[in-house]
Amino acid sequence: MAEKHQELLLKNFIAEAEEIIEAMDQHLFLLDSGADGGSAPPETLHSLFRSIHTLKGAAGMVGLSSVSDLSHRMEDMLDKLRLGKLALTREILDILNEGTNQIRKLLKQSGASEDNSTDIRGMLGRIEQALGGNAPSDGESNVLHGLDSDIMNTLTEYETHRLAENIRSGARVYEIRALFKVERFDKDLNKILKQIKPFGEVITSVPGSGLSPDAGILFKIIVGSKHTLEEKKIKWAGEEVEIRKIDVSRTAGPSKELPLTEHAAPGTPDGSSSGERLESIKSMTQTVRVDIGKLDSLMNIVGELVLNKSVIQQMVREMLEKEGSSDLGLDIQKSLENISRKIGELQENLINVRMTPVGQIFDRLIRMVKKISREINKPVNLHISGEDTALDKTMVEAVADPLMHLIRNAIDHGIETPEERLKAGKSEEGVIYLRAFQKGNQVQIEVEDDGAGINLQAVYRKAIEKKLADPNREYSPKELIDLIFLPGFSTSQTVTDLSGRGVGLDVVARNISKLSGLAQVSTIEGKGTKFTITLPITLIIIRALLVRIGEEEYAVPLNSVSESLIIDRKDLKTIDNREVIQLREHTISLLRLEDLFGLKRPVEQASSLYVIIIGSAEKRMGLIVDDIIDQQEVVIKSLGSVLGTLPGIAGAAELGNKKTVLVLDVAVLMDEVLGKNNGK
Repeated sequence: MAEKHQELLLKNFIAEAEEIIEAMDQHLFLLDSGADGGSAPPETLHSLFRSIHTLKGAAGMVGLSSVSDLSHRMEDMLDKLRLGKLALTREILDILNEGTNQIRKLLKQSGASEDNSTDIRGMLGRIEQALGGNAPSDGESNVLHGLDSDIMNTLTEYETHRLAENIRSGARVYEIRALFKVERFDKDLNKILKQIKPFGEVITSVPGSGLSPDAGILFKIIVGSKHTLEEKKIKWAGEEVEIRKIDVSRTAGPSKELPLTEHAAPGTPDGSSSGERLESIKSMTQTVRVDIGKLDSLMNIVGELVLNKSVIQQMVREMLEKEGSSDLGLDIQKSLENISRKIGELQENLINVRMTPVGQIFDRLIRMVKKISREINKPVNLHISGEDTALDKTMVEAVADPLMHLIRNAIDHGIETPEERLKAGKSEEGVIYLRAFQKGNQVQIEVEDDGAGINLQAVYRKAIEKKLADPNREYSPKELIDLIFLPGFSTSQTVTDLSGRGVGLDVVARNISKLSGLAQVSTIEGKGTKFTITLPITLIIIRALLVRIGEEEYAVPLNSVSESLIIDRKDLKTIDNREVIQLREHTISLLRLEDLFGLKRPVEQASSLYVIIIGSAEKRMGLIVDDIIDQQEVVIKSLGSVLGTLPGIAGAAELGNKKTVLVLDVAVLMDEVLGKNNGK
């Protein structure tokens, strides 16, 4: 039982710590603007210090010693910066950035009970070297006799100095205690600090000891104030709070403390009325943290409701066809329409709960661009827009690595050197645009650079060299561009940390395909390149187009369908042994699924064909089908470990008539046609 409590405690802490790390990323980005001048905005520096300080204390409470130790030394570095004893150089900023990334890695590993798998000694050594081997000074500790030793040992040089200054100015010193739930300790700590700040200076806040971690985190907040805080009745909703004055002018131990129990009067040490006590335990926030696994479970339940709704709709249709429009049948149909509407609202609200802004990964990419551009001496500026665009939480995390690949590729391959840019009449500084916007039920993310564009002849030569293309045929510009997504393809002449290892855009295409998305690219040589990623907002419940091929039915995700056509068989043409049709000004390649899946076809064939156009913009193809049956909401289910690797199949879905159909993986099907077109 104790192990389960510890696991839950750790899980809640990691969730809260991830938000602290996101805040640290934003503070570090703001500090970057002042790094060249050796100074930094004081408020930003203080905010970053507060974040790392809170993370350090809480990590120690849950037993993550590596996180706590690394945070502590980063805190010392920030303390030197606040005191002006350390200049904010690029080296210092890099150390803070890399330290933050290492903390993020430690947090991920701690979720898998691997806190000690990452060695932090190298990072600690770099910090020690930057600090000159100096530890925080305790030169002013002789005036601080009244503080507990556990607090004294955690005070930084700056905090010690500020506490001493408060005492010299005649301010009173108070210790405020508050107990927070682990899953929201950072937000709640900030809320109580905002209540305290109007009455004095917050010197430090440190987690206390003596409580079981699963009971929460007890924070001791040291405040210097010329007010009588006991009279201010600082309240903390839902948490136990006590205020005591510390006598720092003598060596006697601290005064007797009130025990933190659920029967104590929270925030009312002066004996306020019972009415005030009752009000003080009300929650100040209407926000709760929910595990994404629980939301997945709820989404699956809603999916089953959608499925059962379709079953009932089919039964009602059959009943009305057999018995006519009876009063009972019409009443059932009306009630079913109301249920359908409510299920739709439930589904929409649940999807909205899972939504999170893509801006949280954009912040990480901004810092990565600045770091890489400095390392390879290519000045690059990243412009972002649409960071508030919302996407399913799981998809936001899944798209982070593909975006990182694209931006690294843009910096290494796309953006020219400053000298080359000047010769081409461009500014020395390259520009990358990162945009996100919603388009119907899809989200599009664009990565565009103003670099040299893609050299299609170089792509062709490299493809021939790697035997990824047929030297005996001509390729259109679109076909040559599509070659860059093939495994192992790279035009880089040298191997670097960024590229040239044969791992890159094929990984992007594969990861986007797993998200039922599409990756497209357009380029103008000498002007730049734009990658466009199109993703569905969510993956679990989708609208699908039901089609028949031979004797089998399939579901095609509707967000991948651009249009459907009926064509005469005589309109089919053959180019290089592949069937195509002319659609307005474009030639569209066709795919027969019966050839890919080995399906049986009826002997007699109609004179007309149905063609489903999938994809968008220049990357489109047509699926030849025998009939278009209906549109329906479906719940995609995994095929399991045995059948889950079938090419071209994303999963299975049960229809309203209780029939199970396979859901087509549009991205894989398009790769199949692309592969044949490229001579694979």
